[in-house]
Amino acid sequence: MNPTEHLAALQVVVPFLAAPLIVLLKAKRLAWAATTLTSLLTFCIAIALTMGVLDGQNYQYFMGSWPAPYGIELKVDAFSAVVLLIITGASTSALIAGYHSLDKQIGAKRQPMFFAAWILALAGLAGIVVSADAFNIFVFMEISSLASYVLVAGGPDRRALPAVFKYLIFGTIGATFYLIGVGLIYMMTGTLNIEDMGVRIADVADQSPVLVAAGFITVGLALKAALFPLHIWLPNAYTFAPHIVTVFLAACATKVSLYVLFRFDFFVFQENLGGQQLHFTFFFLPLSVFAILIASAVALFERNLKRLLAWSSVAQIGYIVLGASLVSIAGLTASVLHVFNHAIAKGSLFLAVACLACHIKRLRLTDIAGCAKAMPWTMGAMVLAGLSLIGVPGTAGFISKWYLISAVLELGGATGVFLTAVIVLGSLMAVIYVWRIVEYAYFKPQGKKPAVSEAPFGILAITWIVAIGNLYFGINPELAVTLSESAASVLMGHNK
Repeated sequence: MNPTEHLAALQVVVPFLAAPLIVLLKAKRLAWAATTLTSLLTFCIAIALTMGVLDGQNYQYFMGSWPAPYGIELKVDAFSAVVLLIITGASTSALIAGYHSLDKQIGAKRQPMFFAAWILALAGLAGIVVSADAFNIFVFMEISSLASYVLVAGGPDRRALPAVFKYLIFGTIGATFYLIGVGLIYMMTGTLNIEDMGVRIADVADQSPVLVAAGFITVGLALKAALFPLHIWLPNAYTFAPHIVTVFLAACATKVSLYVLFRFDFFVFQENLGGQQLHFTFFFLPLSVFAILIASAVALFERNLKRLLAWSSVAQIGYIVLGASLVSIAGLTASVLHVFNHAIAKGSLFLAVACLACHIKRLRLTDIAGCAKAMPWTMGAMVLAGLSLIGVPGTAGFISKWYLISAVLELGGATGVFLTAVIVLGSLMAVIYVWRIVEYAYFKPQGKKPAVSEAPFGILAITWIVAIGNLYFGINPELAVTLSESAASVLMGHNK
């Protein structure tokens, strides 16, 4: 038996088995070390799966040897591989960086429980991505959500409690809507396997319940993904969570929900509900335009650094959904590519914020005034990541925005010109709010504040490793582009 056949299952089983063991580790730093090693192992598994996908292999694993659709199927293709790399890479990077900061934010007695919740969130997110069964996606969704609520509320900031309550309410509504939709489809088709749903829906005589199910699933997942205007929970959750938790969640949490949304829309509802293009064009395209313009405009006036970057994430979700709403290989390639590139950019930005937080308690723009002189390496990483967020040539962000502009120009006419203008305008607004950070850090006087120094080497090193990824994938984007093109083909049905 080929041992690689079990990789899809191990991606979930390994962190699930580690979680109860981590709770028992009471010695200082031992829980962190076990969690980091487990996360690193899942990252290695994700890399192995990606290499197999690049070699043309699609991984299928039948739990209990029961074939689909009768049993539970795990599946990894190009789209899954991209998101798994993001989840496991973000978790590992955040945990390594957290060695220097979590002691200040998480009490020693609570750390085993905190890290157990972390590894459960990782297992849940990975489980969502590898599962080909709609109900098991819901189960993994609930596991990751409940663990994420613990992580967000785990820090010393009391403002995290109302933020996580709002997060919980919106997350619960989203999950309930999703489950109602899945129940309706199961009632009409008798299957929970996503690909089998797409086949059987075509034979359903009365499509009305399926249309209702599509609405419930779409709204529920849009809530989870913080798609404008269902994004209300995100800014406060990112702002008041422990800094390293924000690194983890900002890089991957909403993208996993978008992953499920795209899976359902393209695998289940495409060609079965009177035209998937109408579904996207009339609902997602205008919402993505509003997300880019309104969220970027709000970021221009934010004074808290984490909140500014959180609103930027809402705008970046708009770019991702805009690419998918074109319902073309080019648009989906740009969308998946931006999922990958934005994870690197936003992950390195929040890592730089964690570096600043080592010596600067509050993270208002006025509080970081003049800090570039004392923390040149931290601010250098932040500037590099900011350039990628803007889409400056030579960075990863430029590649995905270039692909996105090329895709919208294929539409031709006034629509193509308008969407191009939206992308350019959103990028110009990103220039302004990134410049505000640079202006305060480099050109404003420090004032009468306690002296600060550079962040510890460990957190600074991992920040720069991720930040350099913005340059590497901007200069050598072949890996990300190849995976994104394969993922686009899978979604459009070319490789089914």
